[in-house]
Amino acid sequence: MEEDFEPGVQHQQRINPKIHDFIKNEVLKLLDAGLIYPISNTPWVSPVHYVPKKGGFTIVENEGNELIPTRLVTGWHVCIDYRKLNEATRKDHLPLPFMDQMLERLARNQYYCFLDGFSGYFQIPIDPKDQEKTIFTCPYRTFAYRRMPFGLCNASGTFQRIEVDKAKVEVIAKLPHLTTVKGIRSFLGHAGFYRRFIQDFSKIARPMTRLLEKDIPFLFSIECVEVFQTLKRKLIKAPILIAPDWDMPFELMCDASDFAIGAVMGQRQEKHF
Repeated sequence: MEEDFEPGVQHQQRINPKIHDFIKNEVLKLLDAGLIYPISNTPWVSPVHYVPKKGGFTIVENEGNELIPTRLVTGWHVCIDYRKLNEATRKDHLPLPFMDQMLERLARNQYYCFLDGFSGYFQIPIDPKDQEKTIFTCPYRTFAYRRMPFGLCNASGTFQRIEVDKAKVEVIAKLPHLTTVKGIRSFLGHAGFYRRFIQDFSKIARPMTRLLEKDIPFLFSIECVEVFQTLKRKLIKAPILIAPDWDMPFELMCDASDFAIGAVMGQRQEKHF
């Protein structure tokens, strides 16, 4: 915790009566699993919130007769508002490694073991003296966590370190065709983060980047649709990235056009592990 922090008690806000049973069932589920326990008399209290659980996309026409992609609400998520606690928490500034650096560390090993933690964050126990800081209030009483809950600012750094978010992959897979310049700029910005893993990214994306140029009329043509689908496939289907074999020769492949230049250094390897 930060040195000058002050414990905070946040009161529970009014909850939609239709959500009461859902919250009660979630609390009972956590109690039965031994993940939480009743507690009182603590300087820390955070309120329960509920947010809509969104599923697939649908297209809705707005007042300007524009077709806008909208997420469907399929249920509810119960979460804890830990903003006050997070403000007082000393942040875990963990530098995330690059994927190629991780692969280099894994190279030249004969055996690999892959483990998947069920209900990820709940695999990590909380120090008993710190459990009172996770107390949350709901319409029934106050409870504290024995295991690390979602919503804590250092939770993802403690557990994940780095991994692909499957939910984001599903969002990309179901993303409908873009209808605005802002949508194209946002998509290319996200896709560009992984451009070093997508061969000929600039060449592939050229029909879409052309729409961002000044005085170019917006027309999401069939060519743009094909580019959009190609980039989506390359984003959701991971390529084979392996560590280099320093005893093998490297090949440098170069290409250029009127608007782009690129180079890839690679190796021809038949055995990946």
